[in-house]
Amino acid sequence: MGPLNGFTVIELAGIGPAPMGGMMLADMGAEVIRIERAGAPDPKAMKDVSFRGKKSVVLNLKDPAGVEVLLRMVENADVLIDPYRPGVCEKLGIGPEVCLQRNPKLVFARMTGWGQDGPLANAAGHDINYIAITGALYATGRAGEKPVPPLNLVGDMGGGGMLLVNGVLAALLETASSGKGQVIDAAMVDGAAQLMWMFHSFQALGVWDAGKRGANMLDGGAHFYDTYECADGEYVAIGSIEPQFYALLMELAQLPEAFKAQHDQAQWPALKEKLADIFKQKTQAQWCEIMEGTDVCFAPVLSFVDAPKHPANVERNTYMELDGVTQPSPAPRFSRTPSTVAHGAHSLGEDTDAVLKAMGFGEQELAQLRDGGSIH
Repeated sequence: MGPLNGFTVIELAGIGPAPMGGMMLADMGAEVIRIERAGAPDPKAMKDVSFRGKKSVVLNLKDPAGVEVLLRMVENADVLIDPYRPGVCEKLGIGPEVCLQRNPKLVFARMTGWGQDGPLANAAGHDINYIAITGALYATGRAGEKPVPPLNLVGDMGGGGMLLVNGVLAALLETASSGKGQVIDAAMVDGAAQLMWMFHSFQALGVWDAGKRGANMLDGGAHFYDTYECADGEYVAIGSIEPQFYALLMELAQLPEAFKAQHDQAQWPALKEKLADIFKQKTQAQWCEIMEGTDVCFAPVLSFVDAPKHPANVERNTYMELDGVTQPSPAPRFSRTPSTVAHGAHSLGEDTDAVLKAMGFGEQELAQLRDGGSIH
């Protein structure tokens, strides 16, 4: 019974940020109904974490009767998530104008890479492209080396899925007072730009050189904010920015006097080499014994396979296992209406009849729709 209990979300099948947004809304208690096409890969076989908590309905949206089924579902929904390129929903006859006529309170959330307008709106793209034109990719990497994609976390997930959920929740709050729905243009390029806000501030203050990577405080340029290899080939991460944290690093790592020049950027490369030699003298486990849990701002660098085994993650139940797949638990955490995962992935079309019956479709009508290929 999460905070979104009672809300209904229709999620048109897509990949990446839109399913992530739907997953988060489902975790928070919303009834999320994913609209699939016949012949799509079975969600259970896919082991796709984002399918958890969602119902699966199969419609033929290239058939007028199938489109009408969706529009009748829209009448009973609070949110529709559109993961397609601009104009696709309009071509199918399920664009925002049509949907809002059926349900004036509907939040029509559009998730794209480049946005609904602009010179790139209709071009294909992926995370790496969206973060490339926002400066995020340029800034990520080692000095003197090419930019390195930070997985697809910045564009797809942080700049996409998180932005989508943020927009949906804000729109639902506004609808509660106005009684009117609206269209959300959630673009990954906009979200990635939002995530870069701090670096625009740093550049304006003159404490960041946007023309260089691996040369600034938070991009691996500083010796006190980086990862270091240990004696066993594993790595640790330190972020001893504040003077009191840096002083503790000096104490626990037994650093020489030369390290007192913390913010002398000219000395950063030399200090980094010396610190690298020091960290190689002990294993990751040994450094954890010395520094973990202190104010050094220290952590072992773990793979996402090992992360669920870390005692802090175990204690907080940061991860869970569902259908044999280890995955992150719902977040954020609510004191009175906790989020939960209602169930694992449902099979393709498993909920078609049940969902449509709950929305007023009769047995005979469902049989006719199935015979005509409009539903499966």
